[in-house]
Parts: sequence; C-alpha cells; structure tokens
Amino acid sequence: MPRRTRQTNGSRRVKRALLEVKPSPIAGMGAFALRRIRRGTQIIEYRGERITPQEADARYAGGPAAHPIVLLFSVNSRTVIDAGVNGNEARYINHSCAPNCEAVTRGRRIWIYALTHILPGEELTYDYNLIGDEDTGDADQTQYACHCGAPNCRGTMLRPHAEHR
Repeated sequence: MPRRTRQTNGSRRVKRALLEVKPSPIAGMGAFALRRIRRGTQIIEYRGERITPQEADARYAGGPAAHPIVLLFSVNSRTVIDAGVNGNEARYINHSCAPNCEAVTRGRRIWIYALTHILPGEELTYDYNLIGDEDTGDADQTQYACHCGAPNCRGTMLRPHAEHR
C-alpha cells in the first residue's frame, strides 16, 4: 500500500514503493527495484530488533550450521540489529561483490543507498563485507560462499583478510 507524505506547501503526494521481494538467482529471496532508482537515493532502512553483541552471540550460539539464516547487522560496538525479529524488506537484499547499493550508518540507524543508477527489475545488492577472524578457515569460506556471479566475484562474502587487519 502506498504511503502518503505531506509536502511543505500542504499538498499531498504518494510515495511509491521502490522495491519488491521475490525469488533471487543469487540466493533464496531478493529485493528487486520496482522503478528506476537514481544513484545516491536512500532506498530503505535496515530494521529489526536492537540487541547487544552479547545477546546476538547467545541467540545464535552454534554458528551458521545451527542457524543458516542469520540477519545481524552491527551498528556499533554496543548495538546489533537482528532483522530476523521485526525486520523489514531490507533483510532480503543479497550480497554481491559488484554491488549496486551500499549500507551507510547514520547515528544508530542503517540505511541502504543506491551506488549506481538501478533499473526496474534489477536486483538490489550490497557487499556484506563480513569479517572473519584469524581462525577463519575453509569451512567458513564454504559457509559464506558468494553466488553473485559478478566477473570480479571473490567467491566469499567475507572481506579479504588484508582489508580488516
């Protein structure tokens, strides 16, 4: 259903939805543009329950094998958003090594912005830049395998080690 927003001159305009969720060739479900989205457009806020990192660790103990779909996004050292609880459509934006969107932290909120001009029907993606630790091994590389199909695909959603040292 369209949302209505009030303009400063008192007239009303309808703000049309920018994305829809449907099956993705990358992974499971994905978010797709319903209309042309200009570079720099703020598309959607990443929403969900706000918890501490310790609560996230406890909630998803056992790692990816026990919880194959974890929708956590770190806001800062004290706050993690769990989109698996009260999350919105932003949780369906898949990873790509050649993304057309980026996640930007503003205050305590995460917003998804268009990095490029996005055409109707195009899948929205951003680079998850997941950070492994010094113990990240082949099993983690397999668990976090990337299926984006980009020419520059690095084969994993994990950020290269050199970038997070």
